[in-house]
Amino acid sequence: MLAWNFRGCSGELNRLPRFYHSGASEDLAAVVSHAAQTGRFEVLALAGFSLGGNMTLKYLGERHASRVPVAAGVALSTPCDLAAASAAMETLRAWPYMSRFQRDILRKWTLKKALFPGLIPEINPRCQRTFRQIDDTFTAPLHGFTHAEAYWQACSANAFLPSIRVPALILNAADDPFLAPSCFPHEFASQSPWVHLEVPKHGGHVGFMDRWGSQCDLWSEVRALEFLKSVCTV
Repeated sequence: MLAWNFRGCSGELNRLPRFYHSGASEDLAAVVSHAAQTGRFEVLALAGFSLGGNMTLKYLGERHASRVPVAAGVALSTPCDLAAASAAMETLRAWPYMSRFQRDILRKWTLKKALFPGLIPEINPRCQRTFRQIDDTFTAPLHGFTHAEAYWQACSANAFLPSIRVPALILNAADDPFLAPSCFPHEFASQSPWVHLEVPKHGGHVGFMDRWGSQCDLWSEVRALEFLKSVCTV
């Protein structure tokens, strides 16, 4: 198994002006290429969580013709529609989570600004209360997008689902406070031979606890392995 974190999310700030965002599939491509080159893995399969799930699906849609063979993927608690998920995070029930994201992102913005004066977009921290505001003034311009809407449109996983040509499982809980209805592509998955959608009633956001008391704490890990074993062959 090989695990990796987004830039700046490992406990140490990354060393370039750029940051992470949900569409940075070139970073995932670099990790997949590295894994393939090590020769340690007989089969390559991907699993991504939250924004990592969006990136996983985007990568699978972009890279179906890649020379690096990826057998399958699992996306858990995935905001497949970034614009709608951003709006969902503005609701009252999501406010505690949004407040935490806001503090974390603004802290990293402050550190980035000190390291790279003149290269990091100037923002008013008091006006950064939603993802629309943060993405519009910070995330989008830092990574080459004109504004938040352009970033969301270019990077949302829903746009890449039709191009996926390997088995992919989207596991989104019905009670996930981060997700909007359009993050559950029921109609598309019902007609796709590649993309599968499972929507358990409970699980919140990456909180699929195992209520049956097995040795694994997270039911989602069990389900992800079951799916990958069922579709991956050596």
